[in-house]
Amino acid sequence: MRRDWAEVTTVGDLLARGASKWPEKDALVFPDCRRTFSQLYHGVRRKARSLVGLGIQPGERIGLLMPNCTDFVETIFGGALVGIPVLTINARFKSRELSHVLADADVVAVLTTDLVADHVDFAALLNEASTPPPPALRLRVLLGSGSHPGYLDRCAFESAAAQVTENQIDQTRRIVRLREEAVMMYTSGTTASPKGCPFTHEALMRAADAIVDRFELAPDDCFWDPLPMYHLSGLLPMLANWIAGATFVSQLHWDPGEGLRLMTQERCTFAYPTFPTFVQDLLHHPDFAGADLSRVRGVLAIGTPDSLRDVQRRFSQAVVVSSYGITEGGGVACFGRLDDPLEARVCTGGPPLDCTQVKIVDPDTDEELASGEVGAIVLRGAACSEGYHGDPAATAAAWRTGWFSTGDLGWADADGRIVYVGRWKDMLKVGGENVAALEIENLLVTHPAVKLAQVVGVPDPRYVEVPAAFVELAPGASTTADELIGYCRGTVASFKVPRYVRFVEEWPMSATKIQKFRLRELLVEELILAATDE
Repeated sequence: MRRDWAEVTTVGDLLARGASKWPEKDALVFPDCRRTFSQLYHGVRRKARSLVGLGIQPGERIGLLMPNCTDFVETIFGGALVGIPVLTINARFKSRELSHVLADADVVAVLTTDLVADHVDFAALLNEASTPPPPALRLRVLLGSGSHPGYLDRCAFESAAAQVTENQIDQTRRIVRLREEAVMMYTSGTTASPKGCPFTHEALMRAADAIVDRFELAPDDCFWDPLPMYHLSGLLPMLANWIAGATFVSQLHWDPGEGLRLMTQERCTFAYPTFPTFVQDLLHHPDFAGADLSRVRGVLAIGTPDSLRDVQRRFSQAVVVSSYGITEGGGVACFGRLDDPLEARVCTGGPPLDCTQVKIVDPDTDEELASGEVGAIVLRGAACSEGYHGDPAATAAAWRTGWFSTGDLGWADADGRIVYVGRWKDMLKVGGENVAALEIENLLVTHPAVKLAQVVGVPDPRYVEVPAAFVELAPGASTTADELIGYCRGTVASFKVPRYVRFVEEWPMSATKIQKFRLRELLVEELILAATDE
C-alpha cells in the first residue's frame, strides 16, 4: 500500500536496520553464495574498518572496479557506513576511460578484484590507466585470491581492520549526514564523454523508497536483478529490496541460463532484466519454456509496444511494466504501475516516481506543453544528481531553470505517464527532414528475423546524413540487407528507409546501453575505406 511519507536513512544505516529487523533472513544471493542481513552487515562493518585502518578519511573518495560480487556490495556499503563516498566504475571501461574517471573523480584509492581474471585483468588495466598515477591516488587494493605488484592483497587489506574498533565505526556512522555524497557514477557515454554524477545518501534512499511503493515490495519478495551494480539499475533495486526486507538475487556476469536457474531455484517474485539485450536473451534461451517462473508477479522490460506485448504473453502470470530513466535523474524517473491497464504498461514508461517531477516542454522556450504534444523531457526531484562533478559550465547548461534537461524527446498522456520518443541527438536530419531513429528501430524489430535493431545517421553528400541500421538476428533466423531495406520501403517515407544494413553478433556497450556513436564510427570508417579503394 502506498505510504504518504518517506522513511529515509543513510545507505550504511539501511543495513544496520536490516540486521536488526531480519537478522536471519537472506538479504543477498549469488549463484555461489548467500548472505543473511546479519552476515552481510558484519562483512560491511569489516570493510569499513579496513578502509579507515588504511587511513582513508571521511569525504575522501575511493574507486571500485569490480563485477557484481559480495566484495562489491560490502565495499560500497562499508564506505557509506563511515562517510567515504564510492566511485562505482563501469567494468567495461578500457584504459583511456579509466584514466579519465580516476583523475576526474580525485579518488585516493581504487579497489579491484581478480575474480574474473580469465576474462579481464583489472589490475593490469588499472596499471595502464594510472601510469603516471593521478595526483590524488595513493593506494591500490586487489581483493581476490592472489596478489599483484603495487597492490595491497586481501590479507593486507583485511589486517588493516585490526587497527579500528567497532566502537569507532559506530561513532563515525552516527555522524554521517543524509546530504553527504554516498556514490558517484559516470554517465554511460552513449553519445558523449562520461561525466561524473554525485548522489547523496538522501537521493539514493528517496529513489529506493519510492520504488518500494511502486512495486509494492514486501519481506516475502525475492527480486532477481542481473544488471551491473556499478549502475543505478543494479544499485537502486537492491536498496529498495532491503528497505522492504526482501531478498536480492544477482549474478557475477550476464548468463541468461543462469538467470533462469536462479529465478527457479530462489522462487523469485520479481524479474528485472530491463534492457532489450537482456530481455531478448532471456526469452530466446532454450531453457525459458521449461523454467518454473510461476511465482514471478512482476517483470520490468523496456522496448517497443509489440515486443513488450510478447514479454507479457510469455510471462502470462506476471505484470509486465516499463520505465523511463536517465542517470542524472536518479537512474529511473518513471515506472509503470502494477495496476495499470496493459496498453498503458506497454506503450508508456509509466508515471513519475513520487520523489520526482517530470514535464514536457518546448525545447526553445521551456514552456510546458499539453498532454500528447512531443517536446523535451525535463525533470527535478529528491532523487536527482545536483550537477556534474567539477564541471560548473556543463551543470549550468543541463540544470537550467531548476530542471534537468535530459536531452530526450517525449510526451505525456492525460494521466501523466511518460512516453519516450528518442534522443535529441538521436534525431537524424535527412535532406532537411527530421527522422527519429527509434521509429525505424521499432519498424525493423517487427520483422520476424530481427532480434534487435539500432539506427544511426551517417554522412551523405546529397542528404547530409542518411539512416544506417545495425541488426542482431533472432537465433536460427536469417535474412539479407536487401530484404530488410525492402521491408521498410513502402511502410515509411523513403527518406526514413535505411541506406545501409549491417549485421552484428555483439554490441559495443556501456554499462547497459548500446553505444551508438561507436556503431557510427565503425560504419563511417568502413565507408571511407571503401571510397579510398575505388
